[in-house]
Amino acid sequence: MSEIALEFDRVWKKFKRGEIHDSLRDLIPAATRAIFGKNYGSDLEEREFWALQDVDFQARKGEALGIIGANGAGKSTVLKLLSRILRPNRGRIVAHGRLSALIEVGAGFHPDLTGRENVYLNGCILGMKRQEISRRFDEIVEFSGVGDAIDTPVKRYSSGMYARLGFAVAAHVDPEILLIDEVLSVGDMSFQERCFRKMEEKVSSGAAVVFVSHNLQAIAALCSRCIVLAKGVKVYDGSTAGALQAYCDAVNKVGIADLERRPKLQVLSAKWIQPDTANTPVLRPRDACKLMVTFECLEDGPPFCAGFIVRRTRDLLYCYGATTEELEQPLIECKKGSVLKVVYSFKNNFLRGHYRIDLNIRDPRSATFLSQVDGIASFSVDERISYDGVVDLGLGVEVEHG
Repeated sequence: MSEIALEFDRVWKKFKRGEIHDSLRDLIPAATRAIFGKNYGSDLEEREFWALQDVDFQARKGEALGIIGANGAGKSTVLKLLSRILRPNRGRIVAHGRLSALIEVGAGFHPDLTGRENVYLNGCILGMKRQEISRRFDEIVEFSGVGDAIDTPVKRYSSGMYARLGFAVAAHVDPEILLIDEVLSVGDMSFQERCFRKMEEKVSSGAAVVFVSHNLQAIAALCSRCIVLAKGVKVYDGSTAGALQAYCDAVNKVGIADLERRPKLQVLSAKWIQPDTANTPVLRPRDACKLMVTFECLEDGPPFCAGFIVRRTRDLLYCYGATTEELEQPLIECKKGSVLKVVYSFKNNFLRGHYRIDLNIRDPRSATFLSQVDGIASFSVDERISYDGVVDLGLGVEVEHG
């Protein structure tokens, strides 16, 4: 029996900007081109663009696969193709087993029907038999937490209630493949925690879960493998830790495009002074650290402050951030050709894990960035007391009996 649950084989998908058929005169030529056009699935016509270009991946049984990327990267297009809402222009998509999808709040719900009626309607759409829905109905309602409103028309539900009931039905279909979009973000904390536990149960039972989210911490916690999309192209497929770095690189290229057009400063180097190492240092709790960053002013610019940010690599959790201005240092003058050195000193109060350092140079008067560099340095922390967390509290404990 094949271990492959889902195949996304060299898929291309294109759309047309501003395509609206509001009259028969517009519709007939468009339909004719779609059926008889010689360039179907190959060249781009006027106003067309590729939303996905030659994207290829597989999802295995018992695997949680994350898909991340900036807005417009093609994530939602992938999910709609997987759920057969859209058809590819090229390539093929094969699902080995029953597929259940939750990619839009209220998808498959009729607003005038009650929650009870929509459970049966949505369950049938997802491939469940009526007897199976009846057998699992109480479990679905309990998981959703909308029991008090189950006989109320869903048009009176909040978006969170919609999402909870929709996910509850999708999660109890017992699918071999479960597709989840960012829609879960509308749920409250306790519901999101239940969702993650349910997805972990599905993975443990051998189902394949495809999870699209901007919540990198959730991706890191759930997914063993991750794909990064950028402008419709797959730029990374591998470990989740590597995917998070690739995602940051892709987002950073977009974010600093304006800086590249009008550069003011350039970071020449970042060197650890303490500990004295050229590579990623391994720190112990409360180690003293110094990092020297060298800048070159490429042209005259406004006085600036230098920002220092620490993020945990596995989920890009923002752990610490401060600027030279907030540390009560005067603004730094930017004169063309001058070389500046800034030494950051800090005490390692982080717990076990790997961390990266990001820098940004900002003109606080106009609130504009003059330069930005992510991952200019990194370090690991070797600490054997805690099992998870971020900050070393230097915790002491006393136990008294009697």
